Amino acid sequence: MKILHIIAGAEQGGAESCAVDTIRALHDAGIEQTVISRPHKAFLTLVKDCAIDHHILSFNRILRWTQKAKINAIIQNEKPDLVHCWLNRAASFTPYQKTIPILGWFGGYYDLKYYKSCDFFMGVTKDIVRYIGNATKTPDRAYVGHAFGTLEKMGEVKKSDYGISSTTKVVLMLSRMHRKKGVDILIDAASKIDDVVFLIAGNGPEIEKYRAQAQGLNLESRVLFLGWCKDRLGLLSIADVCVLPSRYEPFGIVIPESWFAGVPLVATKADGAKHYVKHEKDGLLVDIDDCEGLVQALRRALNDEALRARLIKGGTEMYKKLFNRDSVITSLIKSYQDMIRRYPTI
Repeated sequence: MKILHIIAGAEQGGAESCAVDTIRALHDAGIEQTVISRPHKAFLTLVKDCAIDHHILSFNRILRWTQKAKINAIIQNEKPDLVHCWLNRAASFTPYQKTIPILGWFGGYYDLKYYKSCDFFMGVTKDIVRYIGNATKTPDRAYVGHAFGTLEKMGEVKKSDYGISSTTKVVLMLSRMHRKKGVDILIDAASKIDDVVFLIAGNGPEIEKYRAQAQGLNLESRVLFLGWCKDRLGLLSIADVCVLPSRYEPFGIVIPESWFAGVPLVATKADGAKHYVKHEKDGLLVDIDDCEGLVQALRRALNDEALRARLIKGGTEMYKKLFNRDSVITSLIKSYQDMIRRYPTI
């Protein structure tokens, strides 16, 4: 089986990390692959490490038809068994194929207009798959493809690396710096919780706004902006709580990653957490934009040892059940095989 992956996303982001991690895991499972992507560092490192055939494309909308012709030529030359389009732009640039199935991957509740060339669909959550089935009227062509939370150890990270004492408690947020992620609510919550350091790891269009907010609240010493960090497991290893305060979050890969790392999770009731996190069992859920509720949940997750133990135990069980690397990749390969088998008859 040979899979051609098309990735047209940003240089950094949760979906892009998911694509890279999945392709690497498929390589380890012995699946033959080819990648079409922009020349971003993460993709270049991936194809070099795994010795995967790679084609660079700009995915410039002005040159859409030229780019689509190039993709078509690559598909005809590579002759994959299936084309996996990651996210909207990749799907919209991929020409319809008469003899090869095309899979469109959804990390959220995306507009189906971008997926007109796709024969099959895959959503990162059960609810996204429900949405796709309703929108396409072909629920049998929509598959669940969970993102795995397994992280590879990259090195040792210590609190002292960030000037934090070993006894100081740490709350970690791994996120793009965008209003929909609720970073501003977390900073407001930080101003109400003394003697705790908040590590905010990620880049994005709003980062300078959030720096100014933290400075305005005199939180420069307790709210640290780390930028984009590849070593997510390293940061989780020094965190006492992982927080996901999003206003909008179809899934949130941080959820299974925190469960894998054994770090208590606090999240808002956005779609992803709402459909997977069980309140008081494997995480604490608070209402969106509820700063006081977030403060209370963080205090409990930081200080209630019995609760912390329960959340870690429940999170570990959920990780093992749905989000460990081996089971996710085994399921993905079976889904690929099923699509390839079914394609001639749909």
